[in-house]
Amino acid sequence: MDQKQHIAIFTTASLPWLTGTAVNPLFRAAYLYKAGERNVTLVIPWLSLKDQKVVYPNNVTFDSPSEQEKYIRQWLEDRIGFASGFSIKFYPAKFSRDKRSILAVGDISEIIPDKDADIAVLEEPEHLTWYHHGKRWKTKFRLVIGIIHTNYLEYVKREKNGNLQAFLLKYLNNWVVGIYCHKVIRLSAATQDYPGSIVCNVHGVNPKFLEIGKKKRDQQENGSKAFTKGAYFIGKMIWSKGYKELLQLLKDHQKELASLELDLFGSGEDSDDVQNAAKKLEMTVRVHPARDHADDLFHDFKLFLNPSTTDVVCTTTAEALAMGKIVVCADHCSNEFFKQFPNCWTYDNHKEFVKLTLKAFSEEPAQPTDAQRHALSWEAATERFLKAVDLDKPFERKVLSRTTSNYMSTSINFQQSVEDASAYVHHVASGFEVSRRIFGAIPDSLQPDEQLCKELGFANPANK
Repeated sequence: MDQKQHIAIFTTASLPWLTGTAVNPLFRAAYLYKAGERNVTLVIPWLSLKDQKVVYPNNVTFDSPSEQEKYIRQWLEDRIGFASGFSIKFYPAKFSRDKRSILAVGDISEIIPDKDADIAVLEEPEHLTWYHHGKRWKTKFRLVIGIIHTNYLEYVKREKNGNLQAFLLKYLNNWVVGIYCHKVIRLSAATQDYPGSIVCNVHGVNPKFLEIGKKKRDQQENGSKAFTKGAYFIGKMIWSKGYKELLQLLKDHQKELASLELDLFGSGEDSDDVQNAAKKLEMTVRVHPARDHADDLFHDFKLFLNPSTTDVVCTTTAEALAMGKIVVCADHCSNEFFKQFPNCWTYDNHKEFVKLTLKAFSEEPAQPTDAQRHALSWEAATERFLKAVDLDKPFERKVLSRTTSNYMSTSINFQQSVEDASAYVHHVASGFEVSRRIFGAIPDSLQPDEQLCKELGFANPANK
């Protein structure tokens, strides 16, 4: 009998959509499996063809889950250099155009058989449980861990009646995360706070960036000029991703930064406006389409400028540090993890930004130590994750009793009874189409439709 723990990682996106909740859980699954002490299953959304065409870039689509799984494994193994032996399963999902997000359809906890329901990791637990209707996660799994990736409150504040929406969403998030998760990890203090949560960056960088950084360190040690280019910024080209702050800093300090040459790389709905704003500056700012950050053309840049404060933990900042570059970024809670690295220079105001930017051109980046390089790796991120949720200790399988009812346990603890009642209210409310629609669910998403069932090989819900 297999005595290994089983970890099921549920996430809200999948490749080829290169978003954080597609990429980071994939690496997490690979490195948890690599340790060899646990069985790991990654549970990702399956979209029908019409939604794939909207979500996935470059007209990449799949006729079957097995075809998409092959694509995902190839992409991953090209980057990690070892076989990805963990399991991949798909849950039915639909794309919400108004939320620009993938939402689950039906009870996705059923994807994992009860015999394997040890530990569930919910990547974006609020997102996965807003409209959940089915078994209570805490009842099915012995341990449910939520990892908060996104500050949804900041996003909704930009919409019509944003402050009111953010107020309501804050309490909705606290409600569902509280009733469905035993432990909550926030990647940084830039996210919504949750009772009893801990702040810990449990993400690492693609190993390719560390390999680039090692080559640069070797060049520096050999006396070669490792960095021959100036400054750059890379990110999705929308104002809220740091472009607004960066171009404003450049505009306000054109005279002091007249010698600066800056390259911007990105694509997005604000590309034209960013290009027009860059042309108005009395300095050299070149705007380019999006490129892979690991592309050869980025290797020789010395300075990464990133004034963004909307990220929870900025992936491109971590990648730039891994490549041995100097990073000038805002002194903000989203950058707290990066302050331990000597090449991360933070500023509090415009004057400091100008000072640090000019200083970077007169100095060479510090050579990171092996320990500092390790801290950016997925091996270290996995160690931090296991320690944060007390899974770094020897595993002893215990037979835990589960209540026969999914919701109303006979606990004598008042707090537990209140939580059980609260979970029951959510279960009832999420079971009616009218109440689901009021809170923004996709129409008819209580059960997967015939098309999704056919593509995933599920029994038709009409026959259940």
